[in-house]
Amino acid sequence: MKNRAGQGGEVLHPQLENDTIKLGSFTLCHLLLMNDANYPWFVLVPMREDITEIYQLNEKDQYQLIRESSLLATALSQGFDADKINIAALGNVVPQLHIHHIVRYRTDPAWPAPVWGKLSAVPYSNKALLKIMDTLKAVLDDHVQFVV
Repeated sequence: MKNRAGQGGEVLHPQLENDTIKLGSFTLCHLLLMNDANYPWFVLVPMREDITEIYQLNEKDQYQLIRESSLLATALSQGFDADKINIAALGNVVPQLHIHHIVRYRTDPAWPAPVWGKLSAVPYSNKALLKIMDTLKAVLDDHVQFVV
């Protein structure tokens, strides 16, 4: 399953293109899944070109980003029975604005440290991907246009 350019001609950074599976779109953001079954790890990417920081979005888009991030975090917390949701916009490696939403458990292999660099990525099986999609659709179906 490959990602494609979205509305308005924006294109995903090649690293995001390589590391994620596009699940759908909110009003402003693409909803991506990191192809790493070690953690339920999602990424929001605003569908705006040449944006590297949240403050570069116009005010309306800033509010929409926070709304979509909060909707996603709430859904992930409920749908995956999370102990914690880590939310981060770093951009040190991938300059395109993207916000990580990582479901964390006190029992996960990286807890309590950040997940970056702890384990080698394990790609999702089709069965595991379908399970993720079923969970997301149950908690986000009214807010996301799913592509899978």
